[in-house]
Amino acid sequence: MSADGPTNNIVLISGGAAGIGRHIAEAFLDDGAKVHVCDSSPTNISSFLDANPGATATQADVCDAKGVDRVFADLEKLHGGLDILINNAGIAGPTALVEEVAVEEWDGCIAVNLSGTFYMTRRAIPLLKQRGAGSIINIASVAGIFGCPLRSPYVASKWAMIGLTKTWAMELGPYNIRVNAICPTSVSGERIEGVIDRDAAERGLTADQIRDVYQRQSSMRTFVTPQDVADMVVFLASDRAGKISGQAIAVDGNTEGLANWLD
Repeated sequence: MSADGPTNNIVLISGGAAGIGRHIAEAFLDDGAKVHVCDSSPTNISSFLDANPGATATQADVCDAKGVDRVFADLEKLHGGLDILINNAGIAGPTALVEEVAVEEWDGCIAVNLSGTFYMTRRAIPLLKQRGAGSIINIASVAGIFGCPLRSPYVASKWAMIGLTKTWAMELGPYNIRVNAICPTSVSGERIEGVIDRDAAERGLTADQIRDVYQRQSSMRTFVTPQDVADMVVFLASDRAGKISGQAIAVDGNTEGLANWLD
């Protein structure tokens, strides 16, 4: 991994064809890396590859272990190795009081956000060990640092991701493989707008009222952008961050709390 200028790093990004993942993928492409993405949506993949013909992709759902096997088969065939893994794939899960969360909603959120991260990482580690170095970056959330009402499955998955980050950093440090988590606050885009709409409906408030509450959770009174997250990912994967491991780094304008209430 190079500190400056173009690189030949091989980067794998889950959920990498749209949203935050696409911004991360394009940031690495701009940095000269070889990028392979996996995404569950063929439409997202088609759009991504049309705009970034130098990238490669596999359609797969990260919560399907056999699908993840297919991702790595394609990766090794196309690129022959791996330097950087970005565990970005995730879903928001339901917005509801814990007693109203359906079992299938809980299972679905945990399957994508947590089991998907595990499936991807367990397959990546042998390739990173072959390289003698590497970086794994888990896209967690400030919800993995604070409690957040109405978001039990999502919060559980993100707290767990941070625990795995610290555990894997300990296991992999002797192999010169660094593991970190990035914890964004609400990221501007379609997904947070969907959460806001569901939260507004649950509380009987307007979307604008909820959006204002969310933005006031941060000292800087703003959402972050996908590019803010991508910039931090590229930095953490570089040699400039060569001694940073086992950390959960917030990109959030200083979150003060996630109570989400108006009182």
